[in-house]
Amino acid sequence: MKVSCLQENLAKGLSIVGRAVATRSTLPVLSNVMLATDGSRLKLSATNLEIGIVCWIGAKVEEDGSITVPARLLTDFVNSLPPERIDMELTVRTQTLNLKCARFEANIKGIDAQEFPLIPTAGEDSKISLDSSMLRQMIDQVVFAAATDESRPILTGVLAKFQGEQLTLAAADGFRLSVRTAHLSEPASEPVTVIVPARALAELSRISTEQEQPIEVTITPARNQALFHMANVDLVSQLIEGNFPDYNQIIPKSYSTRTVVSTSDFLKAAKTVNIFARDAANIIRLEVVPGGELAPGRVTLTATSAEVGDNVGEFDAVIEGQEMEIAFNAKYLIDILSVADAAQVALETTTASSPGVIKPVGSEDFIHVIMPMHISR
Repeated sequence: MKVSCLQENLAKGLSIVGRAVATRSTLPVLSNVMLATDGSRLKLSATNLEIGIVCWIGAKVEEDGSITVPARLLTDFVNSLPPERIDMELTVRTQTLNLKCARFEANIKGIDAQEFPLIPTAGEDSKISLDSSMLRQMIDQVVFAAATDESRPILTGVLAKFQGEQLTLAAADGFRLSVRTAHLSEPASEPVTVIVPARALAELSRISTEQEQPIEVTITPARNQALFHMANVDLVSQLIEGNFPDYNQIIPKSYSTRTVVSTSDFLKAAKTVNIFARDAANIIRLEVVPGGELAPGRVTLTATSAEVGDNVGEFDAVIEGQEMEIAFNAKYLIDILSVADAAQVALETTTASSPGVIKPVGSEDFIHVIMPMHISR
């Protein structure tokens, strides 16, 4: 293998695939990144067997070949080089990759590319085409609600349901639920329901930030992998097997109080009150008081910590229904308000012990359910 490319292109490619490198693995080759020539491009691949990322960068290829080298070592070295051309040459006999850039040179010992797991790339299976900015927004609005604890693996994933002209993403961790729907530009050829690991979708959102063309999604016929194809990047993820809980049963169908607030006011108050809530199990109390004929309604947030003290934040709101007091986890409120993507949100509540529902005002396609916290009087 003999190939040349620009330092900034290689550094960018390594940063894209680097997140799929296995950090603690019994297989040494999984800590490596594979470099392989592919036509007139250089193909970089990394996988931890759960997700795999392949990225192509422009290069001048003189001799074909492939090698895997330690990902962290290569990334750190390339990032420290000046923004000039890097020449790479592989000595096959010793599996050593020689890199030269400006006045720097390195030899990195690698592992034969034959030992690297095969990462599937986009084939001719039926693809579903999704608008990249819409998909990123959808992912950001649900992925944070997935569980991080592995005790119930099904909840560490995001339910993706393609049906006709609609895509639904849903995630829940037992304390909150996020459901986002969107209209597809072209209908799915058949209904598909899969559970994609939340981590894979978070990576997809991160690496597709510069992608403007649609992202093509392929579910393998065996329904065990999802493949996301972008301009110069492919991401492959294993799917989670099992049945996702029926989230429709969790969403309250009615409410006794509806509070419409400015998203930015609510978020700012929640962040401020959270400074004290952090020392008191993250509990913040919301007191919702409807307005009179002349005065607007108001929402008061309070946090009390036995050790450090207490604080109060207040802002105006349009409230219909009765007065209400309920407590939520401050972190959960901040998470949802940070991704609501609307000028105003509506908080619908029933009783202090029933779930609250947060929806962006003027949009029917996003709903977030949040369990209240128990407060002793």
